[in-house]
Amino acid sequence: SVPPICAPFMNWSKEERLAYDQAKKRTDDYLSSLEEKLHEGIQIGHQKGKIEGIAEGEQQAKIAVAKNLLSAGVSTDIISQTTGLSLDEIKQLQAEKIT
Repeated sequence: SVPPICAPFMNWSKEERLAYDQAKKRTDDYLSSLEEKLHEGIQIGHQKGKIEGIAEGEQQAKIAVAKNLLSAGVSTDIISQTTGLSLDEIKQLQAEKIT
């Protein structure tokens, strides 16, 4: 006995089945391509996140060093040269320390 869901397909001609199979293959290929692109995008997102996280960590380390040097009385010029922070960034850290 043929399951009811398959009954309509049983009456198809050879050409109709071939057309259906080809259309199904195109759809499956397209969905597979989309899935592959999705996974690719997720991997790129993870890589960007890691890079941004590392950059953020480096920035926080520079700020921590600058704060310690400010506390030790080191000049802002030397702190800028040592950390790579701009003079404006260092002055902002000084202002935050005062308030």
